[in-house]
Amino acid sequence: MLFFKSKNITTLTDNELIAEYKKKGDNTVVGELYTRYSHLVYGVCLKYLKNEDESKDAVLEIFEQLLVDLLKHDVTNFKSWLHSVSRNHCLMFLRKEQTQLKRANEYQYAFSETDSYETPFQVHEKETQEVQLTDLEKALTELKEEQRACIELFFLKEKCYEEVAEITGYTLLQVKSYIQNGKRNLSIKLNN
Repeated sequence: MLFFKSKNITTLTDNELIAEYKKKGDNTVVGELYTRYSHLVYGVCLKYLKNEDESKDAVLEIFEQLLVDLLKHDVTNFKSWLHSVSRNHCLMFLRKEQTQLKRANEYQYAFSETDSYETPFQVHEKETQEVQLTDLEKALTELKEEQRACIELFFLKEKCYEEVAEITGYTLLQVKSYIQNGKRNLSIKLNN
């Protein structure tokens, strides 16, 4: 009986499979779409990510997200829609990766001179980090409220400028100014 059911699924068109999935919510239908298109999605991911393991992970993430997205969207040309979804997934992945690297570099640059502590005895690296974090927390509390809020959202909560503006209610220019001035003031406070 199971063999007969899977044979029926393989003969359905993409649109029929999607309609069946929307009607019954049966994941085996998406499994059939995976069987048909996973190699194409992998090719798109490999083109953008240029890494086999990340591409394999991306394929699984994309098809996992399809379980939700197919219920929300009316898809008429599945193959081209899936290509767009795959491309967008990869671009978002690359953008996020690039943003995290940029923020890490900005953070490292902004606070690169905070490691000049003079102590009479050898301090272990973990203890040094603890002292730096304590000093940073103290310096954060000494900032103006606007600067502190923007710095915490941008660096600690990893929000983009637009998200910080939306959360705080400040304009985009104000957010950028508060972050820039806040970084400068933190650097001054940490180097005193």
